[in-house]
Amino acid sequence: MRAGETYTLPRDWDRDTALTYWFAAPHQVFVAEVDGTVLGHYFLTPNRQGGGAHVANCGFMTAPSSTGKGVASAMCRHAMEVAKSRGFRAMQFNFVVSSNERAVALWQHMGFEIVARLPGAFAHPELGYVDAFVMFQDFSGHD
Repeated sequence: MRAGETYTLPRDWDRDTALTYWFAAPHQVFVAEVDGTVLGHYFLTPNRQGGGAHVANCGFMTAPSSTGKGVASAMCRHAMEVAKSRGFRAMQFNFVVSSNERAVALWQHMGFEIVARLPGAFAHPELGYVDAFVMFQDFSGHD
């Protein structure tokens, strides 16, 4: 998060502020770990209230040492299973930074579609203004 390359959160947050955000209701937090070592974590939450509460939203973070080891894939599969079991009809990622190519490719591999491009919406600390994507997966089968 401090690198400021993938999240639209303040880079100068201290640990307590970041944890308060991550664990804020209605976020439900899940942790991927092996032998007590945290490899990654994510939150699952309704994307919106009221008429949008049937669409899930998630935020994912993996430890740098876990990159490329399938942790994000496993967490995404778990998140989709949990979301479906809780009655969510879809999942949406509101702001996927286009330069986060690993995440974009993973979400597409997991069945998410880019449904919107937000030109220059993210101020990347090294690349300047880059696009962001809204990515969506429908679980409902259009019934």
